[in-house]
Amino acid sequence: MSTEFLLTSLIVVLMPGTGVIYTLSHGLGGGARPALAATLGCTLGIVPHISASIFGLAAVLHTSAVAFQAIKFAGVAYLMYLAWVTLKDNGALTVTENRKPHSAGKIALQGFLINILNPKLSIFFLAFLPQFVPATDPAAPLKMVLLSAIFMMLTALVFAAYGLGAAFMRTHVIARPSVMVWFRRLFAGAFGLLGLKLALSET
Repeated sequence: MSTEFLLTSLIVVLMPGTGVIYTLSHGLGGGARPALAATLGCTLGIVPHISASIFGLAAVLHTSAVAFQAIKFAGVAYLMYLAWVTLKDNGALTVTENRKPHSAGKIALQGFLINILNPKLSIFFLAFLPQFVPATDPAAPLKMVLLSAIFMMLTALVFAAYGLGAAFMRTHVIARPSVMVWFRRLFAGAFGLLGLKLALSET
């Protein structure tokens, strides 16, 4: 494992994306437990893409316009749905003292779907992982699995830090409901823009 791989992976994970926004929204809206559930779901959502890359299935998405577009627009629809749900008064970003928490399983499942419905992740891993494993290496598949596990560990740690940080801030905004109205609009807008960005992407 190279330092370049660790640094590149950390930069990629730290970049705010759909998973980060989703984890932050649940940290602010529900606290530490929902934030960790979101972290778990988003992290597990990477597994199918990594598996596809290791076994060459991502190449199918790259060459098949129909398969790519089908998964892409399912992802777009889901992101737009999340934008709508976030804006609702009883959505994830409703912060009150006695707020009924969302099911951890449901939160994790939604986080899983967010990542699994993004076909660009498979293309990313197809291009990313081979850079750090020589194709002629007889143990290349095993090394790619190891690097993937490290990438997932970094993802879990960074997302948990984002989520727990948001959960810590939650106590400071319970007394300021108007602040959360703007947070809801901000996160809903972010989900919408990410959906639009995915819709406009080619490969």
